[in-house]
Amino acid sequence: MTTARSIAVVGAGPAGLSAALMLARQGRKVVVFERFDEPRPVGAGFMLQPTGLQVLDELGLGPAIAGLGQPVHRLFGREARRGRIVLDVRYDALKGARPALGVLRAAVFQTLYGACLAESIDFRPSQEIVAADGGRLTDVRGRDLGRFDLVVDASGARSAIARGLPCRGPTGVRRDLVWGALWTTVPWPGGDFNDGALEQVYRSADRMIGVLPSGRRSSGMGPDTSDRTATFFWSLKADDHGRWKSEGLDAWKAEVLSLWPRTDPVLEAITDPETLTLARYGHHTLTRPVGPKLAVIGDAAHSTSPQLGQGVNMALLDARALALAMDAAPDLDAALSAYARTRRLHLALYQALSLVFTPFYQADGRLLPWVRDHILGKVARLPFADRLLAATVSGLLLDPIGERRD
Repeated sequence: MTTARSIAVVGAGPAGLSAALMLARQGRKVVVFERFDEPRPVGAGFMLQPTGLQVLDELGLGPAIAGLGQPVHRLFGREARRGRIVLDVRYDALKGARPALGVLRAAVFQTLYGACLAESIDFRPSQEIVAADGGRLTDVRGRDLGRFDLVVDASGARSAIARGLPCRGPTGVRRDLVWGALWTTVPWPGGDFNDGALEQVYRSADRMIGVLPSGRRSSGMGPDTSDRTATFFWSLKADDHGRWKSEGLDAWKAEVLSLWPRTDPVLEAITDPETLTLARYGHHTLTRPVGPKLAVIGDAAHSTSPQLGQGVNMALLDARALALAMDAAPDLDAALSAYARTRRLHLALYQALSLVFTPFYQADGRLLPWVRDHILGKVARLPFADRLLAATVSGLLLDPIGERRD
């Protein structure tokens, strides 16, 4: 086992909390630094894919999170004007398939956070870290917060720590994407909505609407209670957010209803534009997510659009790979090299897939949406294509789990 004993984890999202928990269970002293006044979740619901669920199972947290989530067996999308099916992915196309889980970020956060507190992990809020030089942390006010054997940067896509590290690609830096999305959580609408499917409607590639069953807000609730939720999203250019707000909620709702009339009960629950949070996306992959006494995980190491639904799952896989490397390698340098090597191919594949497929769903042009609507839908119905699609969205290509820890 790597002898590094003192670990600083920067960021208390799923990546940071899962890494902190795994490393603390190896007997290391872990301190989590968080820029908020108290650790808390950010964002609405998302999909835990079979890969992410496997990591949570290994942590012993799978049943608790499953009790708060909603199994998602299918991803289904259609074109708004003619109702043509252009996306239909079924997890049961894979032998021994495990469905995804729609779940609120708050549910995942509270479960991981509670497990970290049970391990007596030290949390230090209101600490915005901007540098980690050879294990020494510096905050935004220039204060020296001490030296650690290892710093784990899990501070997100706009990490100040990782900003100076080179990225793959011709520019060598993060590229902000034009398109983002508005997200919010609403009560589960029921009716004709399928509580086992992520449903989407598209108009060309400049309008995308989605409704994801995202489980319950609290534990101990039965399956038919009013505590059930849905996560609703609307594709939007980041630069158009101001215009969207100025045009008013009623005009926007009218547009949504014209494309997808069934969303009426969802829209009735949205009464304040401030409840719709704009998510801005970028694309980057660090050339090497490690440095002297530094490991970068999650969105700080690689970010992209959410079209393949892999973000949190990739972060959980990063945390697992790092912890396994720290447990197996004889020294820290070997552990960091093993972590980077283990995650390289899987990350490269999914970053490339996301970059290729995003313009089919978020773009201004007409050609790619036409290809999506008229060609990709037919290709998806070819023999074995259903299995490939299911394996792709499950995150299982290139076997990212590999040998499991017993």
